[in-house]
This record gives sequence, structure tokens and C-alpha cells, in this order.
Amino acid sequence: MTNDKLDTQQPVEQSVHISPEALAALGGGKVAYVKAMMSDDVQRIFPNAPAIQPGVKLFALLAADGSPIMLTDSKDTALANAWEHDLATVSVH
Repeated sequence: MTNDKLDTQQPVEQSVHISPEALAALGGGKVAYVKAMMSDDVQRIFPNAPAIQPGVKLFALLAADGSPIMLTDSKDTALANAWEHDLATVSVH
């Protein structure tokens, strides 16, 4: 009888640490993301935005560094604006 061993080695996961500043710089100003938010939170991200009725679902288009680009009531409009400005949109979890 032979003693065949199965290769049980698992790939080793490596953690990569990146500063918030370095993460924001990725994409060279060509990457953005869409964030769903409630109107109650608008002032935090868009401090100069006019008052909006509470409880309204909105979508913010944000640069990779979190800088606000636009605010809309439609995810499709936010994505279209990114496309118009040659911004690649990424999913953020």
C-alpha cells in the first residue's frame, strides 16, 4: 500500500495596509463611487446644500477620496454623470 498524501496547503492570505490618503489617490482622479444616503445626512457630506425634506432617499456621487461631486434622487443619474466625466465607478462595501 502506498501512502499518498494530499496537498493540504492553503494559500496564505496577506494583509496589505494602506493609508486613507494613499487609498484616496488610487485611480488618479478617475475613480468615483455612488453612495445611497438619506436626506437627513446630506449636510454632513454636502455642507452647502439647501435644506431637503427629511426621509428622502438620495444618491451621492463621490470621488475616491470622498469628495462630493453631485447629489441626485436617481442612482442612474449619478452613474450617468460619472460616465459623462470619464469616471470609472467602483463598488464599495
